Amino acid sequence: MRQHLNSRLPRVTYMAFPFRITKNGPAAVTRMDHIRQQVEQVLLTSAGERVFRPQFGFGARQHVFEPNSTALHELVRSRLYGSLAEALQGEVDPKSLQIDVGAAEGNPERLLIRITYVIAALQKEESHAFTI
Repeated sequence: MRQHLNSRLPRVTYMAFPFRITKNGPAAVTRMDHIRQQVEQVLLTSAGERVFRPQFGFGARQHVFEPNSTALHELVRSRLYGSLAEALQGEVDPKSLQIDVGAAEGNPERLLIRITYVIAALQKEESHAFTI
């Protein structure tokens, strides 16, 4: 019986964020989930929160009480692009990173952030939407 080449390769997993322990040890996630969790970390971490990486993070919470306007959308887009490009370096093709910001459908008080990127090694496009 001949085995397929990929069946002999070890399955690569990453530690889940937030870190947690399961009955089998640290929780693990796939590469796709790991990249999505990195995006969430950038969104929800404010600059200065990480001791050894003070510039890391976008700090979405600081924009919660800002007026939901075109000026805010442009500010969010430019700041978030820089933060994500640095955090996802090596995983995501930076030329493929697209960030769309606007008011959430049906709820203009909420900010909708849609992030689309291509995973460099797999050439697979992923898209995620976050409402803040």
